[in-house]
Amino acid sequence: MEDELAIGTVAARAGVNVSALRFYEDRGLITSARSRGGQRRYHRNVLRRVAFIQAAQRVGLSLDEIGRALDTLPDDSGPTARDWKRLSAQWRPMLDERIRLLERLRDQLDSCIGCGCLSLQHCQLRNSGDTARTLGPGARYLLGDDPPA
Repeated sequence: MEDELAIGTVAARAGVNVSALRFYEDRGLITSARSRGGQRRYHRNVLRRVAFIQAAQRVGLSLDEIGRALDTLPDDSGPTARDWKRLSAQWRPMLDERIRLLERLRDQLDSCIGCGCLSLQHCQLRNSGDTARTLGPGARYLLGDDPPA
């Protein structure tokens, strides 16, 4: 079986555009070698790395976070099941916090962003006098601050 794959083959197998592979390579997330004709050739393990990038992006990790994770792996291999377990355990607290914020947003979405302030009329009840501003910038109630009594 061929270990070196052309960029079009990798794109088709990974379900991404060729431009995405070039972008990932420019960011240092994947690597390629060049053929005598100057064409990119990827080792088969790049498919695992691209799958890792896609999975990490789907759970909301930034490319910088993904890059730091990939930096802990050897350049010439894709992440193993053991690597994924270790890295996902590190991301769990961050993901739990994101889930908590999304649940709060979902539960308040029909009435308020958590006082950012979307509705002056409604917020007169929940944020009278714009007291949330004293708690700091942003949607303070969504971020977990309690409204003053």
